[in-house]
Amino acid sequence: MGSKLKKKAFITGITGQDGSYLAEFLLFKGYEVHGLIRRSSSFNTGRLDLIYRDPHVIDNDLHLHYGDLTDSVGVANLLKSVSPDEIYNLGAQSHVKVSFDIPGYTASVDALAVINMLEIIRNNLPKTKFYQAGTSEMFGDSPAPQSIETEFRPRSPYAAAKIYAHWVTRNYREGQNIFASNGILFNHESPRRGATFVTQKIVQSAVSIKQNRTNKIYLGNIDAHRDWGYAPEYVVAMWEMLQLDKPTDLVVATGVSATIREFGEYVFKKLDLDFYEHFQHDSRYERPTEVEDLRGDVNQINKVLGWKPRFTWKSIADVMVEAELSGEKIINWNDLLDH
Repeated sequence: MGSKLKKKAFITGITGQDGSYLAEFLLFKGYEVHGLIRRSSSFNTGRLDLIYRDPHVIDNDLHLHYGDLTDSVGVANLLKSVSPDEIYNLGAQSHVKVSFDIPGYTASVDALAVINMLEIIRNNLPKTKFYQAGTSEMFGDSPAPQSIETEFRPRSPYAAAKIYAHWVTRNYREGQNIFASNGILFNHESPRRGATFVTQKIVQSAVSIKQNRTNKIYLGNIDAHRDWGYAPEYVVAMWEMLQLDKPTDLVVATGVSATIREFGEYVFKKLDLDFYEHFQHDSRYERPTEVEDLRGDVNQINKVLGWKPRFTWKSIADVMVEAELSGEKIINWNDLLDH
């Protein structure tokens, strides 16, 4: 079959953890995949190395386009040119602590860019399905477990911007008849997680200490509870949401939480290390307003999609440590989907 018969997907944030897994999964499903990347003087596409092919050498269904979510004109021109069947908006300034330092930029990328894309769909791409990536941080200090009905109580500029994006997505769905869905994803980790995020920081520090390359790990609040899932499983849930007959909003989570302290203890013990011999508190990593307890209610997504996570935080920690030691970050999608 010719490529014209393939479904086309457009992914913002394709160079990130979720974007790279989603691109890989959609190619596995037979899609033509387009992704937005920011221009940089150095290559920032390392997570795509497993699926990228030089277009001068071989035909490829992965197409990368330079652009920026804050450039509404450029994004509009690009989306109209590609005319995708599905848009997955995963691009964001997603570091909670950093959002306190650059709140204006966070709002531009995480909130205003969303309404720009929805306007493009409304005016030019009425049949395109839209997925908006939400975050458990939107629930803030609302009591756990958090479901789609739980009150949003944001504790950071990042969370507040994501709430705007969530509600404007719902508004365009209800008021403009657009197929637009929100996935409120709780923390999800993998070997491709960025090094500044706490799970990867713990894993990389523990391996570095084990290999005598360093001796300390510096962290802020280690008693916050988080519901950690496995990123490859979560991108499958994103895709399944856009295959429904009607758009909806769902929480994606495991329903199990642990503290950062427990995660650190487990990873260090796995490497025959004592977490407390190497841990040192650093107030620079404390947030001005902390979110203490995030744990998702999984009943709705199980009912709507029949989706159940296979991985919880200990098995994810195992995968991350093994990958850090071996350098192996390949996903067997057949094996993942068989479970």
